[in-house]
Amino acid sequence: MALRLGGAKLARRPARGDNARFVSASPAPALTTRRILALWWPLASSWLLMGIELPLFTACVARMAEPKVNLAAHGSLVFPIALVIEAPIMMLLAAATALAGDQETWGRVRRFMHKTSACLTAVHVLVAFTPLFDLLAKHVFGVPPEVVEPARLGLRILTPWTWAIAYRRTHQGVLIRFERARPVVIGTCLRLLGNVLVYAGAFVLLARGVELQGIAVGASAVACGVVSEAVFIGWCTRMLLAESTLSARPTGPALTRSAFLRFYLPLALTPLIALLTQPIGAAAMARMREPLDSLAAWPGVHGLFFLVRTGGFAYNEVVLSLLGRPGAEVVLRRFGLALGLGSSLLLLVVAATPLAGLWFGVISGLPPELASLAAGAALLGVPWPFSQAMQSWFQGALVHHRRTRFVTEAMLVFFAVVSGALYVSVTRTDGRGAQAAVLALTLASLCQTGWLALRFRAARRV
Repeated sequence: MALRLGGAKLARRPARGDNARFVSASPAPALTTRRILALWWPLASSWLLMGIELPLFTACVARMAEPKVNLAAHGSLVFPIALVIEAPIMMLLAAATALAGDQETWGRVRRFMHKTSACLTAVHVLVAFTPLFDLLAKHVFGVPPEVVEPARLGLRILTPWTWAIAYRRTHQGVLIRFERARPVVIGTCLRLLGNVLVYAGAFVLLARGVELQGIAVGASAVACGVVSEAVFIGWCTRMLLAESTLSARPTGPALTRSAFLRFYLPLALTPLIALLTQPIGAAAMARMREPLDSLAAWPGVHGLFFLVRTGGFAYNEVVLSLLGRPGAEVVLRRFGLALGLGSSLLLLVVAATPLAGLWFGVISGLPPELASLAAGAALLGVPWPFSQAMQSWFQGALVHHRRTRFVTEAMLVFFAVVSGALYVSVTRTDGRGAQAAVLALTLASLCQTGWLALRFRAARRV
């Protein structure tokens, strides 16, 4: 029996590099740019659609009561804290893509996902519903007092966030491993639809005189979206696994718990270290000139950077899935260079032309002074999208060859550079926080990419 999902026939796939669980009856064809595009564009579309979520949040909340306070609450506390809590599960997408080629290994990955999600959700509840939140908000982040209570409400509403993200990313990894990227796009469309429905309902109620808090509406929209996407992706994966796509056991050595932890823990540390820069950046902006303006403008700036880097994000999973193909390295590297240059050029065009006013002023709905601040900050980060694409190439290659420790090393370089640059900005300059944060992140990303390149070349010589 064959199953069609998004027009693609799901059947037993040939072996894939040293992660293979099957033996192909004939040699795999050489990898082509067309095949890369066929897998990349649905994943990039998914990331792009997901990247619309934050600008949509900004555009809607900016049109509600007290926009500056509610946007600052999200940008300074809710978003950074939620991201840090979920960080240990973010690389489950890469782990499932690289490893889940048989039922035994898939079961181990899935059990790890549920146990870790339960623990992290407990941490989220502890932060959002106890005095620990006041300690973080007032003494660690040092945000303006008017931001604290809206942020507390937003973080409480986002309680389902971590488990839903973990479930979705783990199951997406199985789909991507077998080059079934179209359901990923559909799931992201459902996520955005959930957002839109909540915002539309909120504006209807506001028009009828019902008082709603912007952060409550935005957090509810985000939570509804991620849960909807997770449910759909889980259903698609169950359809895939209902067929005999996965063998019962690995054809090679079984993946033991200790082997899985050795593989995954360095990966888990990578986004955790990266996302710690979010609260550090928020704390730095809160201690620089005109803090409320920078914190309120930051969701718009961060949303634009996320959008122009989405192609690079998707490229990481493409490398993981296809690098074992004949002739893959040359074609994938060439694709990554073109992708990075195109992404940085796109950001330059937006930030340096009247499109900046259109994006930040009209679409994002920021007041003129915040739109001007955001546009100036965005221009300072033009190299960042190129760096992101090249990171995905080097990182995907290292993970493919099970050198995950090198990925963590590079992230430590990123963290050290961001922390040092922000410290200098706070203690030695009198600049505005949003611009200092963009400069720090861009410089750190370039250093991270350079470290990955060095480690990749060293690994090839071994």
